[in-house]
Amino acid sequence: MKDKHLIELIDVSKAYGGDVALSHIDLYIKDGEFLTLLGPSGCGKTTMLRLIAGFIMPDEGRIEMDGVDIATVPPYKRKVNTVFQKYALFPHLNVFDNIAFGLKIRGVDKDTIKKKVEAMLELVNLKGYGGRYVEQLSGGQQQRVAIARALVNEPQVLLLDEPLGALDLKLRKEMQVELKNMQQRLGITFIYVTHDQEEALTMSDTIVVLKDGVIQQIGTPTDVYNEPKNPFVADFIGESNILPGIMVQDYKVRMNGVVYECVDKGFGKNTEVDVVVRPEDIDIIPAEKARVSGKVVSVVFMGVHYEVDVDCGGYEWVIQTTDYVERGETIGISIPPDAIHVMKKTQQTNLFDALAYPDDEEVEFCGHRFACKSLEGFETKDDVLVAIVPGDVRLIAPQDSEVTGFVKACMFLGTHYEVTVTCDEEDWIAYSNEYMEPGEEIGLAVDADKIAVSANGAE
Repeated sequence: MKDKHLIELIDVSKAYGGDVALSHIDLYIKDGEFLTLLGPSGCGKTTMLRLIAGFIMPDEGRIEMDGVDIATVPPYKRKVNTVFQKYALFPHLNVFDNIAFGLKIRGVDKDTIKKKVEAMLELVNLKGYGGRYVEQLSGGQQQRVAIARALVNEPQVLLLDEPLGALDLKLRKEMQVELKNMQQRLGITFIYVTHDQEEALTMSDTIVVLKDGVIQQIGTPTDVYNEPKNPFVADFIGESNILPGIMVQDYKVRMNGVVYECVDKGFGKNTEVDVVVRPEDIDIIPAEKARVSGKVVSVVFMGVHYEVDVDCGGYEWVIQTTDYVERGETIGISIPPDAIHVMKKTQQTNLFDALAYPDDEEVEFCGHRFACKSLEGFETKDDVLVAIVPGDVRLIAPQDSEVTGFVKACMFLGTHYEVTVTCDEEDWIAYSNEYMEPGEEIGLAVDADKIAVSANGAE
């Protein structure tokens, strides 16, 4: 019964000190599916894998397998095995003994061990390699040994923590196909962790997209790619043109000053929305035949297509096409209705716990004091909640600011970039007209009248 829920995470949370790794996760994993946990570094995907494996305990919530709470069940008693990126093979043992290690620990007889190990060697295309040692194997062969060692114990679930990360591109692509074929032949559940979108799209039955410990979207590769739930998913899964729009009425959306027909409805008239258009879904047509035209600002050959940037009245469209166009050329663009994906507008506000200092007209948060003009009615050192709109955060040279942080992420939203900056372990969202490299140091500034303050815990 392949549609049954084999594993369920119910309102699961996990923190390390004051850092939240996972927040109120609800997720079910079907028996026999290939599920991928996808997201950037630090999003919580490895923490989720470790919780399922039993290496760590949740702070809140339940983890069930076949309807039984396994949160307190030790790893060796779970029908789960893990393959790590570094493989963790024993260099003093040959391939056969590496694979047989777990069976020997369990006291399995020699004949059964021989039969099972030989079957695993054949499964991972290493027949005849049993007598070789780890240092005699390539990276891809070592990975196959690690997978065979995990599978020989006949787990219900195989956990794979970025197992292809150490391989070169060609071998990584080959192993993606092999892993998927292996999972289909065995019929067991694979839970795969990666930050590589292509891996997730290639292998998965289901993709779970994570950001900052929160699930952003769950769906098939097709659904997640074609119907992203928010700008983060749209930007993280493949390339996207993301821009603000107005839903004029059902099936009509205005973006960049032009009304386009679309296939979306139910947003209400004149509602602000976010719009996603994939680069490969935009057609290049003669400028004189187009409602929208622009100047080509760059052309890059990507091997199977050209990536073309076109400035259309202040908005820069990214287009993927097999047709060559000249830089500086004026071209027209056409977007079919089913290529336009409309999403509910994402409203973002920076919220910080702070202390009030009304006599000094300052609030303290993120390890610094900021001038603030909205402290009437508060006492010294009152706990308050500070709210700052991203557009009111100024990004300046670090030498010109007492408050500095490091760029965590930078996402293009069509007319501007959304920049995430980490300062004193807190994330700020700001807008910029320029791209900023992750890891770059940047200064932060906010005018005193742009900081809103309320009693902490107030609605």
